[in-house]
Amino acid sequence: MNNLAVISLGGSIIAPDKVDTAFLRQLNEALRTYLIEDRSRKIILVCGGGSPARVYQQAMREIREDVDSEELDWLGIRATHINGQLVKAMLSDFCTDNLITDPTGHINFRGQVLVAAGWKPGFSTDNDAVILAERFEGRLIINLSNIAKVYTDDPKKNPDAKPLDSISWADYRTMVGNQWTPGKSTPFDPIASKRAEKMHMKVVCADGRNIRNTMDILYGRPFLGTVIGDENA
Repeated sequence: MNNLAVISLGGSIIAPDKVDTAFLRQLNEALRTYLIEDRSRKIILVCGGGSPARVYQQAMREIREDVDSEELDWLGIRATHINGQLVKAMLSDFCTDNLITDPTGHINFRGQVLVAAGWKPGFSTDNDAVILAERFEGRLIINLSNIAKVYTDDPKKNPDAKPLDSISWADYRTMVGNQWTPGKSTPFDPIASKRAEKMHMKVVCADGRNIRNTMDILYGRPFLGTVIGDENA
């Protein structure tokens, strides 16, 4: 599908502690301008869970120490549905489909926008973004969170960690590993990374709170962020 942008919209910027309405208003305005300029443009927005997911997962851990990881995942998934429904309502005049909670199910995608959220346990919404990109022939995923770049290590724990402009899938996957745990915080989910590498996709990781930078990515202009992918992709 030409003119398609796939955006994994991190819950950390939709609802970092509470819903960031100032951010969403600005994003709404910017995306509307982008879509109205060219009616052939389409956007898939896949929403993460953010603070609601963490709050409920932590509550469950406090209530029951031996809680099953699948139950924790379901709490996170339900949080993504709340955020996704909010974003869908925000762009409802561009989005004719209901909120997508199964990226493999029936999808019309007749409008310019498709909004999706969590599907099932075992991975984050990043993986849903990869599945939807694969399904609708998107080659680039814009992964927006509260970090500006991928680092060589966790900068909160290692002061010597360095920001990266680009990194291969092999090197990135060595850093993040192959396992998913509910609430895991990595720039891009390990399960999604494995699938994206197999499909020869590229992922741009950037700070979604910088809306001008996000629009630079969409318009193909120079931007601040990290490109994950291989040269031949």
